[in-house]
Amino acid sequence: MTRRRRRFACPCVAGVDEVGRGPLAGPVVAAAVILPPKGLPRGLTDSKALTESERERLDAKVRARALAWALGEASVAEIDAMNILQASLLAMRRAVAALTLTPFAAWVDGNHAPGLAMPVRAVVGGDGAVPAISAASIVAKVARDRQMVALDAAYPGYGFARHKGYGTAGHRRALERLGVTEIHRRSFAPVARLAEARQTVFDYTLR
Repeated sequence: MTRRRRRFACPCVAGVDEVGRGPLAGPVVAAAVILPPKGLPRGLTDSKALTESERERLDAKVRARALAWALGEASVAEIDAMNILQASLLAMRRAVAALTLTPFAAWVDGNHAPGLAMPVRAVVGGDGAVPAISAASIVAKVARDRQMVALDAAYPGYGFARHKGYGTAGHRRALERLGVTEIHRRSFAPVARLAEARQTVFDYTLR
């Protein structure tokens, strides 16, 4: 661990990150993690730089060793109502509010931070540089991926277990073939265009 990373490993600071801003379907999920000053899991980094098995292993270690951790999310309806940025900030606020310990400060990945009843610092690239934010990135990613696997069983044919709701070619083909579901973000352009096109065809057939 570098000196910079050790300086950030303060037990009174919560690392906060969200996962799922880009997908066409599913909620946005955030995590808040307060790590101990010693005994950090080895290999903490941005969840996107890890394999699925590495994330699963580190997720279990973070949950076991953290002084506190919590999840928060914003639903598809909330995303469509307030936009993805505001929904992401809402999910972060919910994650911090759910912590069983109250941190004196929160360090958030990115250049936007939620309003909290404590000092907040936005750290660009924090998910790869600040251990507590890295831990939050991993916990949020694993939790959201598990949700999407469960939704795959509820909405067969879309491939949610594979692409986790992101706009892959396979997902877009499934959307065109099967249509838009209640867990798709209708405020996102690809989904909105398809929903409008299908409604236009439906209206025409009723004439």
